[in-house]
Amino acid sequence: MTLRKVLAAVGLGVTTASGALASPPYSPYASESANAIYNLLFCDEPAAFNAKPGESPTPWQAVLFSIPVNVSAVEALASDASQEGRTRYLAFSKLRELGKPVPPKKLLGVIIEVPLAGGLDALAAFSEGGIRYVNQSGKLVVIEGVASFLPMVKRLFSLSELVVSRIGPWDKPRLAPPKQGNVRLSFLVSDGLYFGEGPMLAMQREAMAGPIIQQATELLQAVVATGTR
Repeated sequence: MTLRKVLAAVGLGVTTASGALASPPYSPYASESANAIYNLLFCDEPAAFNAKPGESPTPWQAVLFSIPVNVSAVEALASDASQEGRTRYLAFSKLRELGKPVPPKKLLGVIIEVPLAGGLDALAAFSEGGIRYVNQSGKLVVIEGVASFLPMVKRLFSLSELVVSRIGPWDKPRLAPPKQGNVRLSFLVSDGLYFGEGPMLAMQREAMAGPIIQQATELLQAVVATGTR
């Protein structure tokens, strides 16, 4: 079964029962802090990234949340490969909100969600090499600036770009976490959120989704090993 057929059957463009009446943010974890971190992975609540009252904004926060908007500065932020992938995604989202053109299919983040018996496992990797892992228990592992992880993240991105090249952005609110037995692959892309979802066994056997899941599994094993040292 091709990825396009898998997505047409159970993923992209199909609102599942769990997501039909829901909209983000979601609360798959018992911990409020874990839920906050989980929802921040997807960047669909830009205000959550703004500086808190009384805090001085970082340079990128000043650009994204300035009034009036400095379009040239937002464009520069979106194009700056040294910035975190989520920061760039937020900048591209701002430009789209303003009706400005953005380059298509620039991949900035990959998020894999797998419901397990004890809860939801969510692994995210971003274009600058940062990684977030929210365990089914709600525990969090953060990897930033660790060179040994970069080859694994780059491999994950290379495999994911093949999928992004074949599908398009989702034009509705992000769905609730996937149901038991499924896996969801979400992609933060310059022109929007892309995703595919299907039964784990079917996705593992699919020619493009399978290697992504395998690479994500290898990355997760390295992340867990780091987080438990």
